[in-house]
Amino acid sequence: MTVPTSMELLDGHLAGLASALLPYRSVAGRLARWGHDLARLLAGGGRLLVAGNGGSAAEAQHLAAELVGKLRDDRAPLSAIALCAETSSLTALGNDYGFDEVFARQVRAHGRSGDILLLLSTSGRSANLVRAARAGRELGLRCWALTGPTPNPLADACTDVLAVPSPDNQVVQELHLVSAHVLCAYVDAHLPVLLGPAGRYGAGQPSPNPLGAPAAEPGPAAPGATPPVRPSGVADELVLRVPGGIDLGTSEEEP
Repeated sequence: MTVPTSMELLDGHLAGLASALLPYRSVAGRLARWGHDLARLLAGGGRLLVAGNGGSAAEAQHLAAELVGKLRDDRAPLSAIALCAETSSLTALGNDYGFDEVFARQVRAHGRSGDILLLLSTSGRSANLVRAARAGRELGLRCWALTGPTPNPLADACTDVLAVPSPDNQVVQELHLVSAHVLCAYVDAHLPVLLGPAGRYGAGQPSPNPLGAPAAEPGPAAPGATPPVRPSGVADELVLRVPGGIDLGTSEEEP
């Protein structure tokens, strides 16, 4: 068996990606609509729930991070939860209810009518995502899917789907990431219109509590106010001990 050269591997991958790019332009209108709808939801205090498995889980977390944080310019934080990110919940739910229920139960816990549930899957056949979509629709969430070629069970279970027309899972994942970035860009474009100045910090308007800002100094005590009194017998240095005399650590008590 001949090992392909580095250029052959790269060129082959880029050729597969290039062949999917032009057909994928057909989703531009849907992405724009999703961005508008998501911006309106988040600006009104709604929430995005997002989930996936494996590489799609990483992309779900990436999308949530762009919304809670920022894509480019600073702006108000937006509510987005990656259901695949909380390992304690995932393992507890998988252990107690089975892996097919790990997302559906979280949707029932966090989802509210009118929220958006976005599910990412290259195959569209992940049972835990299909169940999450069904749970979301039962609760009145709008359920969107990012998948590979349709038809597939996840696309059928959701109210709207954006499908990448490629048989290569790697290409599908790469264009899902492009979709996530473009979706966030549309959200950012709509927020200043929906929220006014609060929708975007910048242009001379500082973000509230920017990183590195010094903590505010406490103001003077009100006239006649009684200063805090330390309970009798409490030392400045607190030493935590367990039976056997083992020190767990020390800390300075706040005055």
